[in-house]
Amino acid sequence: MKALVTGAKGMLGQDLCPILEDNGYEVVETDIHNLDITRDCTEFILDVKPDLVVHCAAYTNVDKAEEDLDTAKLINVTGTENIAKACAQAGAVMVYISTDYVFNGEKTEPYNTVDIPNPLNNYGLTKLQGEEAVKKYCEKYYIARTSWLYGHHGKNFVETMIALADKPELKVVDDQIGCPTWTIELANGIIKVLDKPFGTYHVCGSGYTSWYGFAKEIFEQEGLKVNLKPCTTEEFPRPAKRPKFSVMNNDNLTRNWKSALKDYLALREVTV
Repeated sequence: MKALVTGAKGMLGQDLCPILEDNGYEVVETDIHNLDITRDCTEFILDVKPDLVVHCAAYTNVDKAEEDLDTAKLINVTGTENIAKACAQAGAVMVYISTDYVFNGEKTEPYNTVDIPNPLNNYGLTKLQGEEAVKKYCEKYYIARTSWLYGHHGKNFVETMIALADKPELKVVDDQIGCPTWTIELANGIIKVLDKPFGTYHVCGSGYTSWYGFAKEIFEQEGLKVNLKPCTTEEFPRPAKRPKFSVMNNDNLTRNWKSALKDYLALREVTV
């Protein structure tokens, strides 16, 4: 079995590729240096002849997408259309990584895959349009929505909090609720999804918390004494609106987020 991964040098891709190899796949890693997803990808993918394409490449700067919608659409919509069309021609199974930001956060209980998306920001809009492109062009696809992603191979909330731990006071938003997800958990969740019927799945950390609760858990597990204070979204304005409650029901595809964080931090001590 051969798997092609787009965005292989990104935070998720660098963890996903070895996990795919551990599960018996011959992995073809692609990134901007050898595959421009904003152009026709059909010839490239037909040459590779993959059984599986995991589309990790994406425009992920949520705030910048508010001022640069054209670039976000080019990568997240046109790029995804190009991959989906190529997968259809090659007969390959496509996995598309999507986001909790396709929802508006107005529910008070976890979102299920059948809930109707209604994004609040441009990033969520372009990722939803990417989902629609996958459904339009592919018969064999998995859409894996994830959230609050962190990993050892990229800038993320956990590392930001640890870097700010020595500040006299640290305020973190306490009225946005979601599911922290380690890239390793997402990668392993994708492997599980591949044994399921084609369709949309929520692959995010089990349980949920606020950004403040996430930060508090990071500091407690690290044994750091930090003057941490909760604040509201209004006290910490950002260009892009965030959903207040973007918790997703993941059908036990991943572990509790606190357990995953513990392993991430333990591994961090070895790698940092």
